[in-house]
Amino acid sequence: MSIEVTELSNGLRVVTDRVETVETVSLGAWIDVGTRDEAAELNGISHLLEHMAFKGTTRRTALQIVEEIEDAGGHLNAYTAREMTAYYAKVLKDDVPLAIDIIADIVQHSVMDADELAREQDVIVQEINQSHDTPDDVVFDYFQETAFPGQAIGRPVLGTESLVRAVDSQTLLDYMADHYSAPKMVFSAAGNLDHDRLVKLAEAAFDALGEGNASGRAKAEYIGGDCRRSREVEQVHVLVGLAGIPFDDDDYHAATVFSTILGGGMSSRLFQEVREKRGLAYSIYSFLGSYADGGIFGVYAGTGADDAAQLAPLVFDEIERLAGGAYEDEIMRVRTQLKVGMLMSLESTSSRSEQLARQMMIYGRPIPVAETVAKIEAVDNASIRRAGERLLASAPTFTALGPEAGVSAIDALSNRPAAE
Repeated sequence: MSIEVTELSNGLRVVTDRVETVETVSLGAWIDVGTRDEAAELNGISHLLEHMAFKGTTRRTALQIVEEIEDAGGHLNAYTAREMTAYYAKVLKDDVPLAIDIIADIVQHSVMDADELAREQDVIVQEINQSHDTPDDVVFDYFQETAFPGQAIGRPVLGTESLVRAVDSQTLLDYMADHYSAPKMVFSAAGNLDHDRLVKLAEAAFDALGEGNASGRAKAEYIGGDCRRSREVEQVHVLVGLAGIPFDDDDYHAATVFSTILGGGMSSRLFQEVREKRGLAYSIYSFLGSYADGGIFGVYAGTGADDAAQLAPLVFDEIERLAGGAYEDEIMRVRTQLKVGMLMSLESTSSRSEQLARQMMIYGRPIPVAETVAKIEAVDNASIRRAGERLLASAPTFTALGPEAGVSAIDALSNRPAAE
């Protein structure tokens, strides 16, 4: 494994990971912009822009974009998150110049045609409606909004129908000019490649990136709260949450171990206690959602209306119990799970390129595998207790979506105080 980083004269950072044993290259542009960068009246524009980038440039029509990459047998895709937007591809090593050219084209020269925009707005409205029809999906939007009320980071990535339809072509072009700048972009690649050649290709292709005009982000302020919505569905979808821990925090790895012990697999405490011993839920898991300056920790479960009253306090009891300390065999098992999961991900060039891009955006440098392994190995009972205490020091977030009888069953938890 050979990782190299070069910063171009315009500020674009190019990072590569050479893997000689494969015939492909995964590459893409990761941009430091997402939902949390949107003004309230523009909620959803980052996601809309990501869609529209594929709908034609000054050099290619929408059909030509997909035909050129698929004629080469490659794959091209994108996603929008709360803190970043990504455009990525996977191709044979000989087709790297084509993939770089296409990605550079769509992030620099998209025309935002009005007719294409009208059609894509319809598509995204269908995506929003599909999300609303999926209770175990939309409940996470309610959860995020409850945890971070009145903030961009608490708003849905997809936006709302009215806001999406209100965006015009010029607004999209202005937003792209403000945010798609070289200093806010990382071009990452992994696979059978030559770093110097790829740098030259990127330098020639990404020649129209501006400096951008975006202001700094507002700090993410976790608040917490209670949100219960009734809907005639078969299950109550419950989310219990607390303030999380940022990526670059000293307790990040301890919090990750804490979350995995609690609800990270079939051997986790929640799975064993809630599903295996009590049969209260089919799906239950915990997660740690970290950001540059904060985060959110949560537990999701889908349960029957009659079981909701028993499930919600049980989840919180398990969180508090783990905050008092873990068993040594649990710590050893989870440390192994995390290390093996990370090492397995290195078998995928797509995972490698994405990991590198995220590391560059979060930490400003590639993180050696040995460094991450050492930090995971350093997690002990004292750090797990410290992470648990930090989580419990925040006010809780409760979100429930389902039949009225089950939703109202968690009322007693709405005033649960934060730990002293």
